[in-house]
Amino acid sequence: QVQLVESGGGLVQAGGSLRLVCAASGSIDSIGAMGWYRQAPGKQRDLVATIESSGITNYSDSVKGRFTISRDAAKNTVYLQMNSLKPEDTAVYYCDAYIHSLSLLMHYWGKGTLVTVSS
Repeated sequence: QVQLVESGGGLVQAGGSLRLVCAASGSIDSIGAMGWYRQAPGKQRDLVATIESSGITNYSDSVKGRFTISRDAAKNTVYLQMNSLKPEDTAVYYCDAYIHSLSLLMHYWGKGTLVTVSS
């Protein structure tokens, strides 16, 4: 069974930084694209950033230049470095990944980690 576990969320003042970590574990053959999404209270879940297995990245306009996504293939882990945080970045952050497990390709989500940015 495959699972994604996020960590690194917390309370930070505006202008501060946080680093989120998402580790995949279980019966993993390989991992394709991985990403981070966020959901603010009362809003839909939105894309933050994605990273392909090739290393190609994609960011939402709202975080470009402030957030950096990266991954460590050997650790089955994806990171999100968040700098210059703003109150509007407050949300539950979820990671996702497309994982080949036992010859099946499936899409997995983590349970989320809360990021709160105070003004």
